[in-house]
Amino acid sequence: MLFNSFSFLIFFPVVLGIYFVIPKKVKQLWLLVASYFFYMNWNAVYAVLILGITVIGYAGGILLEHADAGGTAEQAAVQRKRKFYMLVAAVLSLGILFTFKYLNFAIENINRLFAMTGSSFAVTAVDIVLPVGISFYTFQALGYVIDVYRRDVAAEKNFLRYALFVSFFPQLVAGPIERSRNLLQQLKEPAKFDYDAAKNGLLLMLWGYFEKMWVADRLAILVDTVYNDYGNYSAGMIVLATMLFSVQIYCDFGGYSHIAIGAAQVLGIRLMDNFRQPYLATSIKDFWNRWHISLSTWFRDYLYFPLGGSRCSKPRAYRNLMITFLVSGLWHGASWHYVVWGGLNGFYQIVGRMTKQMREKLRAKLHIREDGMPLRIFQTVATFLLASIAWLFFRADGLGNAYGMLQRTLTNGVWFEQLFNGTIFMMGLSRLGVYQLIFAIIVLVAVDICHERGVSFRKWIAARPIVVRWGIYMVTLLAFLVLVIQNYGRPAAEFIYFQF
Repeated sequence: MLFNSFSFLIFFPVVLGIYFVIPKKVKQLWLLVASYFFYMNWNAVYAVLILGITVIGYAGGILLEHADAGGTAEQAAVQRKRKFYMLVAAVLSLGILFTFKYLNFAIENINRLFAMTGSSFAVTAVDIVLPVGISFYTFQALGYVIDVYRRDVAAEKNFLRYALFVSFFPQLVAGPIERSRNLLQQLKEPAKFDYDAAKNGLLLMLWGYFEKMWVADRLAILVDTVYNDYGNYSAGMIVLATMLFSVQIYCDFGGYSHIAIGAAQVLGIRLMDNFRQPYLATSIKDFWNRWHISLSTWFRDYLYFPLGGSRCSKPRAYRNLMITFLVSGLWHGASWHYVVWGGLNGFYQIVGRMTKQMREKLRAKLHIREDGMPLRIFQTVATFLLASIAWLFFRADGLGNAYGMLQRTLTNGVWFEQLFNGTIFMMGLSRLGVYQLIFAIIVLVAVDICHERGVSFRKWIAARPIVVRWGIYMVTLLAFLVLVIQNYGRPAAEFIYFQF
């Protein structure tokens, strides 16, 4: 079930209406049933898979806590037993993820190695459909086991509550990847209805729908047109499409996150922020502190720091950074172009660290103010362009296409003709649609700049007189209904991150 589908517009109010009128003792059970129903709408068999991940995580936590209750047992023996339980849970969970997501990728590369050696032997690929959101809920469950192993949280004894933690429907399919210390604690005490929380949550959901349906889905038409037939487009159009994809994936994934966070807030549950104006970042490091925060902090806490982080020699720190980003790239998809995308982001950060002192000396020599607006604008633009180059590898259909697009960009001398001869109006959007898209992007940038400066539109609206406030609510709701009517009869566009 997609957030932007008509079925969800029926499902969510029904879940809300029942949740706030049923007795407190059955609220968790109701949310669990609703979450499994939500997930099974893609494929009922998926329920078995998520249940398996849930059982592994729950049993792992119980066994880890049971090992700690060994009393006078030798501490070293207890620790070995705990490490064994943690590793078994991790191997089983990652084994399921590998089977469904990476097995055919591994078979494909094994066959390539055989072919390179001249062997005719080939392993037969397995017909497996990638379950929606498997990487997200697997990592959420695995993070819980690691937290219990580290004794950061106590093992959850209530199986239904833990099952809800793994399957909570707003963030089940594409995050945020929640931490046990945040979400599990909130699930223990169902919240009462809060008018302000519900209002703010609904406004955040509407903003997410604006990002997804008004911006991302329209940008997808232009981007797909160029990327699917890049040989017939100039270097300028390829660059434009790549920069538009940077905005598309931000609004697509950011839109999902805002709908998820808003829906949870209406239910009285606060999820972590997943985006914080990423394209206003002044470096790639800053970008990754703002982009997909739940995943980047997951890799930081459960991979980068255990590898040694930056508390080691510089070569080892650079190695740790590159490993983390390569794994992050592979997490996004079973294809080498995702690995290259991750490696490129790691390379950016390593170069940034290596040149930090040199850049500081250069700025001092040129008397450039660290906090000056010209420098910030330059850094923001440069970061956006570097991120966009990396996004080309992410979006391209394989390394071959990515290389072909880069080659055409560098060798095609025609840069500006297609940008100004009306080509953009012949790529699937009407002239009015293009102008509406430009206006929407301007609104998006303006809102991000305001948020960066600490101005919250929801708080600003809440402080207006009741007539003005409700006038804004009605206009916003009307715009959303118009958008829904415009999309009536069309299949809802999937979110990009559903494939991960």
